[in-house]
Amino acid sequence: MRRRDFTAQLGAAIAWPVAARGQQPAMPVIGFLSGRSPAESEYLVGAFRTGLNELGYVEGRNVNAEYRWADGHCLHWRPNWSAGA
Repeated sequence: MRRRDFTAQLGAAIAWPVAARGQQPAMPVIGFLSGRSPAESEYLVGAFRTGLNELGYVEGRNVNAEYRWADGHCLHWRPNWSAGA
């Protein structure tokens, strides 16, 4: 076997695990919008997370959750809050 062939095969063997893994799919994001403050919504967030867990979702592992709070100022909702900004 020539040195060039050996080097090419060795390079392919090293690159194989990296290429086999490929790109990971994007993790889904769930939005939680509330007109209350975070302190007032503690029990709701707990129930939300419990429901996710019962469906097999674990926050940070296979789903991300983003929280937005209006702190009682629902008239001041910014349009981009629900748009993911």
